[in-house]
Amino acid sequence: MNKIKVGIVGATGYTGVELLRLLAHHAHVDVAVVTSRGEAGVALADYFPSLRGIYNGLVFQAPDEAALTQCDVVFFATPNGVAMKEAPALLDKGIKVVDLSADYRIQDVAEWQRWYGMEHASPDWVARAVYGLSEWQRGAIANAQLVANPGCYPTCVSLPLVPLLQQGCLKGNAPLIADCKSGVSGAGRKAAVGSLFAEAGDNFKAYGVAGHRHLPEIKQTISRLQPDVDKGFVFVPHLTPLIRGMHATIYLQLNDGIDPVSILANHYQDSAFVDVMPAGSTPETRSVRGANLCRISVQKAPHSNTWIVLSVIDNLVKGAAGQAVQNMNIMFGIDETAGLNIMPLLP
Repeated sequence: MNKIKVGIVGATGYTGVELLRLLAHHAHVDVAVVTSRGEAGVALADYFPSLRGIYNGLVFQAPDEAALTQCDVVFFATPNGVAMKEAPALLDKGIKVVDLSADYRIQDVAEWQRWYGMEHASPDWVARAVYGLSEWQRGAIANAQLVANPGCYPTCVSLPLVPLLQQGCLKGNAPLIADCKSGVSGAGRKAAVGSLFAEAGDNFKAYGVAGHRHLPEIKQTISRLQPDVDKGFVFVPHLTPLIRGMHATIYLQLNDGIDPVSILANHYQDSAFVDVMPAGSTPETRSVRGANLCRISVQKAPHSNTWIVLSVIDNLVKGAAGQAVQNMNIMFGIDETAGLNIMPLLP
């Protein structure tokens, strides 16, 4: 088959360079265009020394000058609010789009506008977008032109919940608590006091307790699969002194007679990127670092009816760029693992 011509809009951020790292190993892809308003004219290998010898000759272009219409698929690795303005022109020409921002994730446009504080520029495309949680939406993704790549927290929390919700295993109106931790790279590659080494290093704190933008995204998935369970959902994110990595500890109540380990293991037995570990295991963030993997374990709290689900991902890979590549593979009908057979880094 001819190689898929790929464009990346906003390729100077962490998810942009992660896309470039993964696509360099992809046998079916030719990265043809990379854009950046601030770095137009700069060679990719000069901006990212890690890519020297890999993308020689590729130069950042200004978005309005780049030949994005010549691409088969365009990734938007941009801040929220960019794709909703620029993607429709490409979509109207039949080009496939994978948006790594939040612009098309939430189907209720009014709800999205409340959380993101801006008017949506292309609400007509929201209804046509497919939410790209790969292991849940494979069939819809395969036929999609626009995929809304999930956020990192929603990916880490939703993957272990989806099989249980699909079978109606959770008790309605019971508390469902996701206590989550993320590495600093989740904040993006921008100057901010909170992500300075002297601020984030040797420190641990909760944030977004009064409401985080990923809350409505996770609740949307829960409510689609098992109505009313989302009413008891509580989500608290924390910042950890890690560069990359995400850990979700989920506390939930199950209906009687449910074996969650078997349900998860059976559901994901043919999924290359979800590892359901033996009962009693405790997955670590470093066991997925650099790889497109989610590792999950389940155990029951002692002397309690509460079940504890542990889920870990690399927030930049399975939580962003890796899942985006996985979705592209599904969209083009090629091996879902293409470009993603990368082992985690240890130590």
